[in-house]
Amino acid sequence: AAFHREASILARLDHPNLPKVSDFFFFNGREYLVMDFVPGQDLREIIENAKHQQTYIPEKQVLTWAEQLVSALDYLHQQDPPVLHRDIKPSNIKITPNGTVKLVDFGLVKLLLPDDNRTVTVLQGRVTMQYAPLEQIGGDTGHTDSRSDIYSLGATLYHTLTNQPPPDAKTRYIQTKKQPPLIIRDINPNVSLQTEQAVLHAMGLHPEDRPANIQQFRREVLTGAPIVVDGEMVNGWRAVFWRNRVLLALIAALLILAIILTFTPGISDENTLEPGQQTPISEISR
Repeated sequence: AAFHREASILARLDHPNLPKVSDFFFFNGREYLVMDFVPGQDLREIIENAKHQQTYIPEKQVLTWAEQLVSALDYLHQQDPPVLHRDIKPSNIKITPNGTVKLVDFGLVKLLLPDDNRTVTVLQGRVTMQYAPLEQIGGDTGHTDSRSDIYSLGATLYHTLTNQPPPDAKTRYIQTKKQPPLIIRDINPNVSLQTEQAVLHAMGLHPEDRPANIQQFRREVLTGAPIVVDGEMVNGWRAVFWRNRVLLALIAALLILAIILTFTPGISDENTLEPGQQTPISEISR
């Protein structure tokens, strides 16, 4: 039943960042899914390679991939009824040789039925803990919606930026008072404050602590939009300064130059001509 649900959903999807399924069938006691071959490495392999080389994947590259993943999730969540992936993690993200991202493995896919804006997680044990939100590992009381995918995407970006998976949501919830808050820039100082705050916002333990939808997360992580949690802007002026750092540096340089020109002595008085006075011939020839 799970296979037929996944196959039937995938067969009607058409997006450049999703694999295209052309057929599915039953033969000799097995289920088969016919889909496009996706070449390239998965994101987990790319992260492991960067870790082996003791370097980090550049933030600009990570955000390029994030933009494509957000586009795919926006497409899924806009379906009628909305489609939830529910298993976003580095090993389920393929990067093709031309740089196209493919979000694969819809084994935990769910439809949000119009008469029920929540869906119960029934396939426990298949999720990868580091990327699953609390509500997805909560047993019979756990419910998932589009914000669950946002959490998993945030956890995936955390891993991509730091070369290490984040602590799982259950551990974070239990040890909130014992452990310091997650700070990406303590691990990788090359990450901008805005990106850090956007990713951590996506990883809020409670669904209400995350962006309301994937469009909001897109604005936060890709366009530097304000990040508001519990009615307070968490990025504040620091994010404003970061996003405009080049312009502010240019303004500061111009101000310094203006001050230098203002207070630097000009031509000495003895060489300054009075109005109507002509320059001596000897000075001209010199």
